[in-house]
Amino acid sequence: MLTYRPGETVAHRLDARSKLVCQFGFAVAAFVGPTPKRLAALSVLAGLALVAGRLSPLAVARSYRFVLFILLLSPLSAVLALTPPYVDPARAVEPLLATTRVVLVLAVAAVYVRTTPVRETRAVVQRYVPGRTGQALGVGVGLTFRFLPVLRRDLLSVRDAIAARGGETRSVVDRAKRIAVVGLARAFDRSDRLSLALRARCFAWNPTPPKMAFTGRDYPVLLLGVVLALWPLIVLL
Repeated sequence: MLTYRPGETVAHRLDARSKLVCQFGFAVAAFVGPTPKRLAALSVLAGLALVAGRLSPLAVARSYRFVLFILLLSPLSAVLALTPPYVDPARAVEPLLATTRVVLVLAVAAVYVRTTPVRETRAVVQRYVPGRTGQALGVGVGLTFRFLPVLRRDLLSVRDAIAARGGETRSVVDRAKRIAVVGLARAFDRSDRLSLALRARCFAWNPTPPKMAFTGRDYPVLLLGVVLALWPLIVLL
């Protein structure tokens, strides 16, 4: 699973706000009217984002392998039919375009997650969403980014423990049930310990945010995000 890693890449040195604007614009451009030419141009931008964050496409594919497997089922199922012609590759064009745009958005999002500290994302949410709503969203974002990798490691350790005890001889349903039960118990246990830790550390709804400031390298990224968000209107005009 992709998580933040400190670094000195171009993407690391960008402000979280400029990266969020660019990511939003990229998603708008990808989901509004996906054509092969537009997706090809967006693929180049996604590749540049991966280079800016020094993130390997293989690492992204490994992290999203289950999502990618589900996405690929759509064009594969569209090719097959119960009536003649039983196999028609032309039917896979539209589902393949839809799958491609989701993959590109996931790649750009992976760069953001890898290069942006959680506390900066929380600070952006709380700065631009007013009141308790922004504070609750900020806390939720912070806990989600920190808690999900821990839960994933717990599930993997449970799976490995079952395999070490000869669990591979059991049925898939039985193994899944055991992983779910033990994983859920560990999740509740970690939630209790997290609550106790937050109280012990005098958890604050509105902590001092990190210093954030735009630099010269942020403005081209901001401009790119705005242009991408307005791309559908520009094409219509």
